Amino acid sequence: MTDPAPAPASWLAVDTFLTDTLVGEDDALRAAVASLAAEGLPEIEVAPLNGKLLHLLARIAGARRVLEIGTLGAYSTIWLARALPEGGRVVTVEAEPHNAEVARRNLERAGVADRVEVRLGRGEDVLPTLTQEEPFDLVFIDADKESNTLYLDWAARLGRPGTVVVVDNVVRSGRVVKTDAGAQADGVRAGLRMLADDPRFDATALQTLDRKGWDGVALALVV
Repeated sequence: MTDPAPAPASWLAVDTFLTDTLVGEDDALRAAVASLAAEGLPEIEVAPLNGKLLHLLARIAGARRVLEIGTLGAYSTIWLARALPEGGRVVTVEAEPHNAEVARRNLERAGVADRVEVRLGRGEDVLPTLTQEEPFDLVFIDADKESNTLYLDWAARLGRPGTVVVVDNVVRSGRVVKTDAGAQADGVRAGLRMLADDPRFDATALQTLDRKGWDGVALALVV
């Protein structure tokens, strides 16, 4: 017999305990989160535990160059930038000019603006401009879900064998398994199928349950 599904109060208490025990956010990170509501941005940043996961994945991979697709207010960007060694760089792509302005202020406040380049524009337009640069060691995809297959294709093309790829929001409160759940769920499902079928990737996924709700993250390696 399995335990019943936890009530929201239970998983939120666990999320708070794990965050307080293992993450320890500072003023710059808290300010980046607060800036979303203050500036009229959607409050869809990654949870603190996921931000720390990105940070550790970048360190484990020994990443020097990181590509982020979808900046928002730069909360996840700060986590990634802090993981880089001297001379490391994050290139983060943001389609909305206001979001990019808020992100740049948050990066300055966090003291990592010197290692982050915010590229303004849609991914489909910006990503082809990166082909002449060195390969990226880690790619974090957290933008419009309808374009996940496009972003994954560019992650492989702009990466190298061994590049780590992280795709956020792959469960979407269970809508990923519903065929009538809309274009975003369709895009997530197409991206997961691509990770399964495209020989450039080896991948898995994890469900998450935290202060942002029920969701998940896909982890892949470019092979």
